[in-house]
Amino acid sequence: MNTKFMNAKFIISAEKLSQCPTFNLPEFPLLGRSNVGKSSFINALANHKKLAKTSNTPGKTRLINFFNFSNNFIIADLPGYGYAKVSKEAQNRWQKYLEEYLLKREEISSLIQLIDGRHEIQKNDYQMREWVKVYKLPIITIVTKMDYVPKNKILNVIKNVEKSFGGLVLPFSAVDSRYNAEIFDFLLDNNSTK
Repeated sequence: MNTKFMNAKFIISAEKLSQCPTFNLPEFPLLGRSNVGKSSFINALANHKKLAKTSNTPGKTRLINFFNFSNNFIIADLPGYGYAKVSKEAQNRWQKYLEEYLLKREEISSLIQLIDGRHEIQKNDYQMREWVKVYKLPIITIVTKMDYVPKNKILNVIKNVEKSFGGLVLPFSAVDSRYNAEIFDFLLDNNSTK
């Protein structure tokens, strides 16, 4: 299926698992550092610049935000890790709620970890991946901001992430839709819940 964009709409925000509605659709939570471009990822796939709120201030997403893509699947935008100007107590609460959601949410088909293609993989990216491995959760990696990476280095960046994390690694750019079709192929091929 050669899909560049897909209609999407924001459904609801939830703080914790008990507030998450049942959609009966496969769900793909986005994991990533606070400035990796999770909101831009959602907006680019939907071809809608203001669907998910983007911000220059890292740590703005404080809730789990659910987006329905043409009744084919749900993308869940999670609070970013690695930066947030909030108290330790608030961070601990988020962590507890997010762990419960990631481990017990039956609709989750696969996690998607976003990595910034402009930089080396960060320590907290590795820590998140280790946590995912411990619980044997399905996951793929999407390397964002590829429009900032020189063309002759794109393959090296992808190979480096493949070597570090294994599994499926896909490139992505919020300003260049040429990578979208492959991402949609994955999302549509994996649209069965556990």
